[in-house]
Amino acid sequence: MLIEKLFGITSAIAETAASTGAATDAAAAADAAGEAAGQMNSVAALLSTFLPMILIFVVFYFMLIRPQRKKDKAVKDMLNNLKAGDRVCTIGGIYGTIVGLKDDTVTLSVGVNNTTMVLARWGIRSVEEVSIENDAQELN
Repeated sequence: MLIEKLFGITSAIAETAASTGAATDAAAAADAAGEAAGQMNSVAALLSTFLPMILIFVVFYFMLIRPQRKKDKAVKDMLNNLKAGDRVCTIGGIYGTIVGLKDDTVTLSVGVNNTTMVLARWGIRSVEEVSIENDAQELN
């Protein structure tokens, strides 16, 4: 009797499962659609989390990094195009005329007595545009 009750319950569960099999397939399909929607929501949440960080990086690139690279390139070009006779200003504020150039050093003629100074090439801040209006005018 106990066995029949167990088998009776088991057969009833089997019949119920068979009749709800179609509902289970529909529920499984709904679960799959819900899971796909959940994945899309997680992608949207991930995108909304990282989008401000990406925008900040883009702003930093165009406002800070790119202009600094342009400035560094212009300084590098200026230092590579130095030649004897150029009137320059050093980063220390000394004005002089280039007398000689070597690999990493520059020899400047400074002052009324044309005192020579040797300094590093990177120590040149700018090349001055000099226009001499008469031959008697001195540069130093």
